[in-house]
Amino acid sequence: MGIRFTANARRGLVALSLAAGVAVGVGGCGGGGGDDEKPKSTSSASREGGSEKDTQQGQAEEPLAELKGQDGLLLRITSAERDAGGFLTVSGDLKNDGDKSVMVPAALRGDETEIIRHGRSLGGATLVDSAGKKRYYVLRDTDGRPLTTSDLGSMKPGESVPVFMQFPSPPTSTNEVVFQLPTFASATISISG
Repeated sequence: MGIRFTANARRGLVALSLAAGVAVGVGGCGGGGGDDEKPKSTSSASREGGSEKDTQQGQAEEPLAELKGQDGLLLRITSAERDAGGFLTVSGDLKNDGDKSVMVPAALRGDETEIIRHGRSLGGATLVDSAGKKRYYVLRDTDGRPLTTSDLGSMKPGESVPVFMQFPSPPTSTNEVVFQLPTFASATISISG
C-alpha cells in the first residue's frame, strides 16, 4: 500500500518532520523531572560499552495509550508533544491486529465536508481538555486538508502504518487530554513539552 501526498502535503510533512526533530532534540536536553521519573536501566548500557541512548533506541517505545477500533484495528499512541509554534502533534501507529485484510473506515475522517473532500484520513480525531472545557480538532492547511496521515486504504493482517495528527496546543497548564477518534475507544493521554 503506497501513501501518496500532494506537493503541498509533502512540504507540510517535511516542515512537520523538521519541527518534530527539533522538538525531540530540545526535549532530550531538558533536565530532571519529578521524583517518580527514574532513568531506565542505565547500568546495562555502561557494561556493554554503549550509551543509554543506544540502549533505549533498541527497545520498543512504551505507548501512552492503545485504542481498539473495529475489525481488529489498533491505534497505539506513542507521543503527544507540544512545539514552540503552538501546535500539539500526536503520533503513533495504526495496526491491523486482526487475521484478515481490512479497509480503514471512512468514518475516521469525521463528517466535516471540508475534510471529507480530501479522502481517507484521521481528520475526525479530537482532543478534549476536561479541565479547560474545550475540544480541539485536527488542524487544516490552507486548502482544507487535515494535518494528519491521509490516503489510508486497505491493511493486511499484521500491517502497521505510522500516523500523526496535529492540533492547536492546549494551555501549558493542561497536562492531560482525552483523545477521541471515531470507531475507536477514547483514552486519556499525557502531553509532553
